[in-house]
Amino acid sequence: MLDVIIDELNGTFSVVEPTVAATRLIAAIVLVGFIGFEREAREKPAGLRTHMLVSLAACLFIIVSQQLASLPFGAEDALRVDPLRLVEAVTAGVAFLAAGIIFTSQGKVRNITTGASLWLAGAIGLSCGAGQVPLAALATVIVVVVLLGLRILERRLGTHRSTNNETDS
Repeated sequence: MLDVIIDELNGTFSVVEPTVAATRLIAAIVLVGFIGFEREAREKPAGLRTHMLVSLAACLFIIVSQQLASLPFGAEDALRVDPLRLVEAVTAGVAFLAAGIIFTSQGKVRNITTGASLWLAGAIGLSCGAGQVPLAALATVIVVVVLLGLRILERRLGTHRSTNNETDS
């Protein structure tokens, strides 16, 4: 057991290799960077850096949990790993951040889309951390299409809110 602890302190990875972990972490920030850039370009309160940090943190939590699950914590039948608890914890943390961005002003709710995009940034980070980078990439493409494509469609249909009335697009 002491050998395992020393190996872990030396930086060896028992489950996720360093290059795989680095790839997942980089994928998390690059993919969410597209969403964060769109929010930044719209001058929303949570932009590129915030989205990237949320995604990176979510990805790191999953990688760390995979490492922790491989450590010996007593008898194997006593070890219970519930990945849903980690997903719930990350989701709750991101929801807390997103709720802080949403506010009301003059009876109108603002920044709901930005709060939702932060929540999604956490989900993309979780996906990358779990090794589901293609799924995370697909979700990123869909989000960018929704954010940009629907704005274009709304403008063509004449339903896009003006800057003065905008609640958050």
